Order: sequence, then C-alpha cells, then structure tokens
Amino acid sequence: MSDGKQVFRLVHHTARQMASRACIQAPDGWIVEIKEANKSRDQEAKYHAMFSDVARQVKFMGEKRDAETWKRLLVDAFARIKAAEGDPVQGVGSIMPNLDGTGFVQLGVQTRRFSKRHASEFIEFLLAWGSDNNVQWTDTAPQGYGDLARGAA
Repeated sequence: MSDGKQVFRLVHHTARQMASRACIQAPDGWIVEIKEANKSRDQEAKYHAMFSDVARQVKFMGEKRDAETWKRLLVDAFARIKAAEGDPVQGVGSIMPNLDGTGFVQLGVQTRRFSKRHASEFIEFLLAWGSDNNVQWTDTAPQGYGDLARGAA
C-alpha cells in the first residue's frame, strides 16, 4: 500500500472489495473514514442557476435582491426545515456582532458542505419554493433533473 490517500466510491461490488482489501492491508495506525458523498458540480450549477432565477423574479421585503442574498435566505430556510426533521445539514446558522460592533455577520450553513443527498433535497426544496412563489425556471441540468434527484450526477 502506498503512503498516499486512497478514495473508493462504493458504487459496485468490486469497489467494495477493493476498499475492504485496502483496509486489511493498511498499516497499523492508519485511519478509515466512510462518509456520504459530497455534492456534484452539476448539482451546484443547478441551484446557483435557480438562485439567479429567483433574484430576477421575486421580491423580498418589497425589493428585488441579488442571487447571493437569495442563496443565504433559501439555504437558511432549507437548513431550518432539515433540522426540524432531525436531519440537519452540516453547520449551524447564526448571527453575531461584527468585530467593531457596528453591525452583524451571518455565520453558518454553507452549500459547499452539502452532501450529495442534501444537495438533491435542496434542489427539490427550491423547486417547491419556486412553485409556491411563481418562479419560472430557465436553466435545465445538462443530464436532466431526474439524474440529479437520484444523486447520479
């Protein structure tokens, strides 16, 4: 076994056998981490396009907001729902005073930490939210949304 890190995507029997073999052959003291897959670039591109659609079409507190503001608002809403369901996304949203006490800083949940599953659920959440708010979606995923929802992307 080399001194480098090995990553196995557990997507079929052979990959599982290879991961198992690597564990058996690993030197004492090495660490094995099994975790949920990270979101894909296609998922990320999909919801960023969706933020832009919302920014062009929806007002909040009587004004249009930019895509970054909508991202923060929608991620916060999604994170609160997931926490209430007992399936929190990584990170905890909070607001605290800035260093010089003249304002506030938002900290917390970020989409870059989403698992593939949470990214798929977030896209579903955005579609439902958009439907409730009459958003007309302009972007379609390169592979089709069905693949994204199944986490294949």
